[in-house]
Amino acid sequence: MQVCFIGHKNIEISEKLKILLKETVILLIKKGATTFLFGSNSEFDDLSWEIVTQLKNEYPFIKRVYVRAAFQYINTSYTEMLLQSYEETYFPKKIENAGKYSYVERNYEMINLSTYCVFYYNKNYLPTRKKQSKRDIFAPARRNSGTKIAYDYAIKNKKQIINLYENLT
Repeated sequence: MQVCFIGHKNIEISEKLKILLKETVILLIKKGATTFLFGSNSEFDDLSWEIVTQLKNEYPFIKRVYVRAAFQYINTSYTEMLLQSYEETYFPKKIENAGKYSYVERNYEMINLSTYCVFYYNKNYLPTRKKQSKRDIFAPARRNSGTKIAYDYAIKNKKQIINLYENLT
């Protein structure tokens, strides 16, 4: 069984969250999870990887997989560096030409491959704007975060979702 982790770029890391995440991962391992899929570029990804890595000592059979949204082709030294932290890494073929949507497509890939999707999703979270431009006056007042897009996709595809943010509040 595979599990993916998806969450906001910036999160409030607390002891309560760390304990909840660890308990969740242990429960999923006991239900049969053996492979954990990770993206990048978020504090939730980093925290999830840290917890799964700690648990790897107790459960050496679990596998950490880094699903890349960038760098379709990587050289041997970069691969070796990644494999110091993960048991496997790959770049999904379907995101070859996704451009700026490669992270969205990568998240879809992880969701599609997973039985459980562990989220840190706050419905009130607003991503920070990268740059103001004159065209922003025509932009909608609210932008969707990548996590919201992934969360909605997981619901649409009837995935088993664990939203840790909701369990904290």
